[in-house]
Amino acid sequence: MKQTAVEWLREKLRLEFGFIFSDNILEQAKEMEKEQIIDFGYDIAEDLACGKYRDKKHMEERYDEFLTYNQKEQ
Repeated sequence: MKQTAVEWLREKLRLEFGFIFSDNILEQAKEMEKEQIIDFGYDIAEDLACGKYRDKKHMEERYDEFLTYNQKEQ
């Protein structure tokens, strides 16, 4: 199985700075990452069903909009 972004960051921080996350914090971060992926998947599925996006550039732009919108909600 591929490494998640959270797992990659945990390993980099451990190796380069000796920083260690507790298992609880790691699991919370992984759950947040999972929720973001699922939410973005729903948004893109809806957009694709409506025929809005047809190439990778449009998907990347939509992802940037998704991240910006979600940051404003918090």
